[in-house]
Amino acid sequence: MDLKVVFLVVSLMTLAIISTDAYIPKCCIKTRDISFWKLRKAERWEFQSSAEVCDIDAVLLYIKGQKKPTCAHPKYKKLLEKLKLKRGTTTSL
Repeated sequence: MDLKVVFLVVSLMTLAIISTDAYIPKCCIKTRDISFWKLRKAERWEFQSSAEVCDIDAVLLYIKGQKKPTCAHPKYKKLLEKLKLKRGTTTSL
């Protein structure tokens, strides 16, 4: 195969991957218990379902001052709902 054709095919494949939002999802591998203080500092949260791409159920907490989300046990979902912390939105308590 001509080198120009190979280069063109590789370039088009790279462009297709970049432009179609093809990414590897970041899933929680394990969960941990979270203190009530950290729950109150959470700016927002998302629920990770095992019925989708990820292997386990988890609550992803986006805590103020931390760059990465914290993976919490799914039992905290009800408590977060009681704290009126809306899913996926920023709310101050």
